[in-house]
Amino acid sequence: MFRSNFKPGSTRWAVRRAQWRSMGIREEDMHKPKIAIINTSNKLSCCYVHLDELCRIVEQAIRDAGGLPFEVRTVAPSDFVTSAGKKARYLMPTRDLMVNEVECMMEGAVLDGMICLSSCDKTTPAHLMSAARLNVPSLLLTCGYQVGGKCSNEKFDDQFFDIDDVYEQVGALATGAISEKDLTDMTDVAIQSPGVCAGLGTANSMHIVAEALGMTLPGNSPIWANGRKVKEYAQAAGKRIVELTQAQLLPRSIITEKAIQNAVMTVLAVGGSVNTVRHLSAIATEAELPVDVIGLYEKYGKDIKLLTSVRPNGPYRTEDLEAAGGTTAVMNQLRDFLNLDALTVTGNAVGDNIAHASVKNNEVIRTLNNPVSQRPGVAILRGNLAPDGAIVKLSAVPGELEQFTGPANIYEGEDEAIEALSQGNIHKGDVIVLRNMGPAGGPGTVFACSFVAALNGAGIAEHVAVITDGELSGLNRGIIVGQLMPEAAAGGPLAVVKPGETVQINFVDLSINMDVPQEIIEQRLQAWQPKPIELGGGSGSYLSQYAQLVQPIAQGAVLGKRRIHTKQVE
Repeated sequence: MFRSNFKPGSTRWAVRRAQWRSMGIREEDMHKPKIAIINTSNKLSCCYVHLDELCRIVEQAIRDAGGLPFEVRTVAPSDFVTSAGKKARYLMPTRDLMVNEVECMMEGAVLDGMICLSSCDKTTPAHLMSAARLNVPSLLLTCGYQVGGKCSNEKFDDQFFDIDDVYEQVGALATGAISEKDLTDMTDVAIQSPGVCAGLGTANSMHIVAEALGMTLPGNSPIWANGRKVKEYAQAAGKRIVELTQAQLLPRSIITEKAIQNAVMTVLAVGGSVNTVRHLSAIATEAELPVDVIGLYEKYGKDIKLLTSVRPNGPYRTEDLEAAGGTTAVMNQLRDFLNLDALTVTGNAVGDNIAHASVKNNEVIRTLNNPVSQRPGVAILRGNLAPDGAIVKLSAVPGELEQFTGPANIYEGEDEAIEALSQGNIHKGDVIVLRNMGPAGGPGTVFACSFVAALNGAGIAEHVAVITDGELSGLNRGIIVGQLMPEAAAGGPLAVVKPGETVQINFVDLSINMDVPQEIIEQRLQAWQPKPIELGGGSGSYLSQYAQLVQPIAQGAVLGKRRIHTKQVE
């Protein structure tokens, strides 16, 4: 019944049996479904330190349900730790490295199913991409968020801080608004538990996406990483993956065009991370779905309004969203728009999963008739600076600003921009252009989000716009437009905008343009040449390989895939 049950007497059967018998695996266990627990645990980051405990719970649940579990480790990046080297160039490439590692371990060993312990920003999309690519019975366990704490010193009187506050206050330090001791004191209290960054950054947003796609058990997001509830989900998920494997319910029956649509609508309603666009595009690509994900954000943005105001979009915290009913409650508010017949890992349809979900706090999760904003959380801008689209988190734009116009102030990296900020060379009214930082230009997508956070810490984020093809954080807030497509290194118009030229961003008609005639832009692009990138490590380094293989960001910046035809969204 299971593909892992090799023919007795064959070479593969004999050598594997010898290995497993030496490990204490019993004869009767060798005929059971063999389940990989994809464990991204490591001791580099608090995002992952609790996963070993959850792995043991999942492992026992798989055994109790009649399966044979095998823990499999993979690479696991943390946006705030493995961003330190080469200006964060390893972060995006590690997502795809993880997908390839899962493929090697699952297909090389010919295992029957997998349960993925998903935590920080890149692991959840990588696990969804892996499930879509391999199409073996799969289930995600999203492993929860962290909480912050209170700080008391000469400046702060029991003021609450989390990692988002720490991130932004670097800018306050750069401008002299706080001292190094103040920042140090914040770091001592900002993280009080394991789990991913508080707020609707990319990690929590992708946890919500995983549930909206139907690839987690209902109610798995958001969830506190250090509580009883996440352990109960670990036990339930371990049992369910065995049932999925026995029933041969496959990911491509779940990750369908309808599921992608549901995920997009849910992101729009919660004001999720701008990075969900690229990750959902990558998931669709791996599932070989002819879906224009960017077009879906544009289509559903006309009807889906912002229903939550969770940081960085507003005052509420992730724990407030969980207490108010979480993803299932948000989706129930959207039921008139969702594809309620979409299949999920429960074996039931979305409509069945959310039927009894209720909103427990009507201020944290609003109705479509009483939204936080008439605008969606995320929107796509187009214009002569981004003919293939650019992404803005409308829910994080201050004061529902309608437009911003200013002169271009150009930097090739955020370190240079942060230095300019500290020297007083960035002024109110500027449009800061951070370019040649995309998947191909980095390569690997260079951090732009620390500069954006620094603007907030410096207190001028409401008066300065940032446009970039670099890596933004879902925690960023302000007048920020990211993922300009095509990216500068691929010959996008961002590459030829000049210092002082006027940039116009309109959040009502969703446009982004430079005040330069189209024929002049085309002349500049014809004369443009990409800049050589010096990465070190030789031509065989992973970043060098990535630079040769990475595909356009509109396709999810996956590796080595040919473009697939996409249907136009009506």
